[in-house]
Amino acid sequence: MKKLILAVAISTLCAPMLHAQTAAATAAAPAASPVPPYGADKPLPVPKIGRKTLANGLEVWVVPRAGLPRVDFVLAVRGAGYAADDARHPAMASLLANLLNEGTARRDSRAIAEAAQGMGGSVAASTSNDGITVYGNALASSAAPMAALLAEVAREPAFPDEEVKLAKTNALQALKAAEARPGFRADRAISRAVYGDHPYSRTTATAESINSTDAALLRAEHAKRFRPERSLLVITGRIKEAEAMKLAAAAFGSWKASGPALPETPAAPAAAPPQRLLLERAGSVQSTLRLGRPGAAASVEDHVPLRLASTILGGGFSSRVNLNLREEKGYTYGASAGARMSRNGGAIIGGADVRNEVTGAALGEYFKEYRKLGTELVGDEEMSMNKRYVAGSYLITNQLQGSVAATLAGNWLVGLPPEFLGSFVPKIQKVSAAQVREMGRKYFAPESQSIVVVGDKAAVAEQLKEFGEFTVTDK
Repeated sequence: MKKLILAVAISTLCAPMLHAQTAAATAAAPAASPVPPYGADKPLPVPKIGRKTLANGLEVWVVPRAGLPRVDFVLAVRGAGYAADDARHPAMASLLANLLNEGTARRDSRAIAEAAQGMGGSVAASTSNDGITVYGNALASSAAPMAALLAEVAREPAFPDEEVKLAKTNALQALKAAEARPGFRADRAISRAVYGDHPYSRTTATAESINSTDAALLRAEHAKRFRPERSLLVITGRIKEAEAMKLAAAAFGSWKASGPALPETPAAPAAAPPQRLLLERAGSVQSTLRLGRPGAAASVEDHVPLRLASTILGGGFSSRVNLNLREEKGYTYGASAGARMSRNGGAIIGGADVRNEVTGAALGEYFKEYRKLGTELVGDEEMSMNKRYVAGSYLITNQLQGSVAATLAGNWLVGLPPEFLGSFVPKIQKVSAAQVREMGRKYFAPESQSIVVVGDKAAVAEQLKEFGEFTVTDK
């Protein structure tokens, strides 16, 4: 006890002295240096793109790059994606793409995977509204066999019955899980409200469409959709242009179309009557909101200013709708809004998950931000911050050679020229506040937006009355 009393006494006596020493040291410390200003955004160096069209119509673009001893191949097939699916088989394009590397006339799925791994790479495919994209990469020393493997997967898929059966089983299970998520139901409903019967609305499968798809149908669809005259092959990496062109000709030069081509995707609607839909989810403690209207095709002059306007409004954590609904109001964990652009049209989509009791208030805040974007000029500081964010994200994304190839192929699918790769950042830097305001007025006017709410009717119906008459459904 005596030791404890002595320690307390010493501490009490020394405290003023220690405080004085700390204060003196703080006063003597130099002031913190101000944060240096941001450096100027640098445009993406425009690569030299070697171009050639093979006799069968296949376009080949080659982008040699120094760096890692790796070569990336991206084959983009236009007209093979969701828009090619008929009304009875929505989202069949996903099954088709996922099964490409599950067996060919020469190899089963395991042999394909082992061959790709033996080259230090991989093969995969993805689907979008406008096409299917097949990816392959390998060590530079294995560029030739990878080109051959990619061609085999893209040109000669066998769609083995057992693999198709397994893929259908997995798709049905995934669909069952998705149907339980309110976000899935909301996205499907807003897509229908925006696109109506247009093929761009066919991005979600149904149990009927999955069950009615078989290997024979997939083979027939592959023959219609995969055509050299509607395809682009991008090769990038540590490879010379002449060598890359030789590999492309060897792997794809004998590719021939089979049967008549599918018709081109029609233009999506530029306007649609606003709808009000309440999708019943009894007992739900929160509401899932979606707002949407038709937008614009990727090739329109509005593309770049619309991208910036979308970022300012709802394209990141510091966007207006997220700062409003999440940070200021505490209605949600995250809110977003912006443009989605495809080759023949697009959509403006916003959305958030909010508590039941603030469903109406959240919609009101969305419309407030939409209206503000179209009536007021964005300040210089906010413009500058968002330009840096958009430009920086784009530059970072396209540092890797595989990303460059994917960006070029993706731009080609939606109708953008190869020069867009290097011109995007300078164009973003030139967008004015007046242009952003015009994008808000043109695409985000509240009166043009459809509204979808997935939630408990008893909890939210009264709040929705100020936004119009809602059709209630359990679909």
